[in-house]
Amino acid sequence: MGTARVLIDRIPQPDLVSWNALVSGYSFNGCDHEALAVFKHMVLSGLKPNLSTLASVIPICTRLGCLDIGRCFHGFAIKSGYLVNDFLVPALISMYASDVHLSAAKTLFDLLQEKDVAVWNSMIAAYMQKQLPFEAFNIFQEMHYAGVQSDSVTFVSIISSCEFVGSISFGESFHACVIKHGSENHISVLAALVSMYAKLGDISKAEFLFERMPNRNLLSWNVMVSGYVHNGLWDASLAAFCEMQLCGFIPDVVSITSVLSACSKLEAILLGKSAHAFSIRMGINSSLIVSNALLTFYSDCNDLASSFNLFFKMDNRDSVSWNTLISRCVHSVEVDKAVELLHLLQKEGLALDLVTLISILPMYRDSENLGQGMTLHGYAIKNGFSSDISLANALITMYCKCGDLDTGRLLFEVMPRRSVVSWNALIGGYRVNNLQNEVLTSFKRMINEGWRPNSVTLLNLLPLCCGQLQGKSIHAFAIRAGISQETPLLTSLVFMYARFAKVNTCHFLFEMSKKTDISLWNAILSVHIQTKNAEKAVALFCDLLRMGLQPDNVTVLSLISAYAQLNSLKLADSVMAYVVRKGFDKDMAISNALIDVNARCGNISAARKMFESLLEKDAVSWSVMINAYGMHGEGKAALELFWQMQFSGMRPDKITYSSILSACSHAGLVEQGWIVFNSMIEQGISPEMEHYACIVDLLGRTGHLREAFAIVKKLKCKPSISLLESLLGACKIHDDVELGEKISGMIFEMDPENSGSYVMLSSMYASAGRWRDANRVRSSIEERRLRKVPGYSSVFFSEH
Repeated sequence: MGTARVLIDRIPQPDLVSWNALVSGYSFNGCDHEALAVFKHMVLSGLKPNLSTLASVIPICTRLGCLDIGRCFHGFAIKSGYLVNDFLVPALISMYASDVHLSAAKTLFDLLQEKDVAVWNSMIAAYMQKQLPFEAFNIFQEMHYAGVQSDSVTFVSIISSCEFVGSISFGESFHACVIKHGSENHISVLAALVSMYAKLGDISKAEFLFERMPNRNLLSWNVMVSGYVHNGLWDASLAAFCEMQLCGFIPDVVSITSVLSACSKLEAILLGKSAHAFSIRMGINSSLIVSNALLTFYSDCNDLASSFNLFFKMDNRDSVSWNTLISRCVHSVEVDKAVELLHLLQKEGLALDLVTLISILPMYRDSENLGQGMTLHGYAIKNGFSSDISLANALITMYCKCGDLDTGRLLFEVMPRRSVVSWNALIGGYRVNNLQNEVLTSFKRMINEGWRPNSVTLLNLLPLCCGQLQGKSIHAFAIRAGISQETPLLTSLVFMYARFAKVNTCHFLFEMSKKTDISLWNAILSVHIQTKNAEKAVALFCDLLRMGLQPDNVTVLSLISAYAQLNSLKLADSVMAYVVRKGFDKDMAISNALIDVNARCGNISAARKMFESLLEKDAVSWSVMINAYGMHGEGKAALELFWQMQFSGMRPDKITYSSILSACSHAGLVEQGWIVFNSMIEQGISPEMEHYACIVDLLGRTGHLREAFAIVKKLKCKPSISLLESLLGACKIHDDVELGEKISGMIFEMDPENSGSYVMLSSMYASAGRWRDANRVRSSIEERRLRKVPGYSSVFFSEH
């Protein structure tokens, strides 16, 4: 085009043919703004545009969305007598099709007395552009009745409309029309049919047509690869991609985008990187479509480092690029990175669009984030996004999670249109805030207003079932609605029945499922662990391995829990070997669980060895090891580790303080316990009941009963029963009957049916020789018909 422009500029007085050639050239090469500039220069030079000029500039107006300029050209065409030309009318119809309403395009179409196939095709394409398939069908019928012969362009447009209708019978009817008109061997029509069958879920028919194509081209291969991707046949799509290259076709932007989508779903990071390398080698990596597809691939594979690296190397970025990366950061709970991207986006002068707002809002889920969420809400109102139903749903969820239920409910009530997602957002918000009555009331109202709950609605209801009958009713509804086999719902049903000790029902649901999703295996493993049936859990783990399923972190954590219950050295060695071989030992949560289970099984040295081998330690790692020493009565070792933790720069949390206070209690380290307790307050951490329980237990064990009771009296809330029982036990050990009476009175006031406290008080009276009082307490037990819970012992055997 540069050379062409130089040639034109060298002509002393270019004529209309020369200018038209230049305008057409710019238009053909996608240089729309340059084409309009040349057109303006041509008009200023005194030349009058002709039919050829208008045929070039009207499509430019369509692409740039310059409808006002396009109308001017339309008026000029009428004035110049060009409107009757068959070539110009389709271009004008296509231009008006970009408008919100198709009335102008339809009026122009209806005014024509005679219409050729290009005009009919332009009107069908206009309706398809607006995703109005039935209107396109009507035009196709009128075309057929008018006796106009359809061509390949007609069939490509009308066949694609079947995808929007979702009816395979429509597609088969048009396929019959194709055969009847003799277009069944036209490559573009066949590609459209393959695409249509694939997108409607009939991949076998798509394969049948594809295999019988006389001359395949790159388009047909791309259609087949994307068809496999659309139907979730990731491996088949990769195989077709490889076969395409063996047949001599070089993949293009569409091919790479499809194969990257398959790699994302398979989480095949190596294959995706190979596709990335291929795109660089072929020089198509600079395409914005390919760059965005690569960004999505790395994000879906949780490779945020590669995502950021690619993002900052991209020459051009659009809203899809920004939204992809921001959404992944939010999904991966990388809040700081998401905020950094948001600031960078605004710094570059770009506006937050609807998708950006919807992507960011899930980041705000605590009360301290409410102000930021409200700021985004204000931005949405200012920019006219607030009426969007998806954004409104995201805002309801945000307000509810941040604790502002009133605003969330108000937003829901004022919505002009609602969807099932809107109801789920409100019901989910109530569930997050443990408002069971509001959940059930909203669900009842949803049903009464004619809405059909989906699996997400039921997932919000199942955890709140307070009786087995409620759970069974929800299960029955799911069966009637045909959604009972959806994996998330099935998993939730298993947990629901487990709460009511219906293990057989849980196992029945599991056996009736397809058993292809690891989350369902994790659910049934968890049920057997909770019911102390560790041997069954281990057997199920072996079954899933035999089926070829890949365990995830949750599966391995369940296996570790089973090993802790069985206390088998042979199983311990097997578990450790499996964890190391599969690389799960690099997972922090699994390493922490192994440290804990080794300590609980008595192998404190192995626990410490694992702790020391950790490349990185989080607060849980330190807490678990401190707790391990506490369980073994090694209070000094626990304290040494606690100070070491703080020296390393790791700040203790509430769980850590609970562990170290418990260790001090078991070892009787009063002074050190007080120092730790006071340091917690100095660090700005408010003690909770478990911390008070530890310090009271420590003081009680060491005979400082009055100090312990003083702490109990100063509590801002009611002490827990377990705390009072611990102090009562200390009173019994140290023969402080007077204080024991006071504490017993507090327990009886809170839990009149607590038989253990009656028995302990009676025993204290008997030890002090106050037999009358002891008999009085025992009489109270008989009068109240309280039953002493019998003691039992658990004996664990280790394999040697």
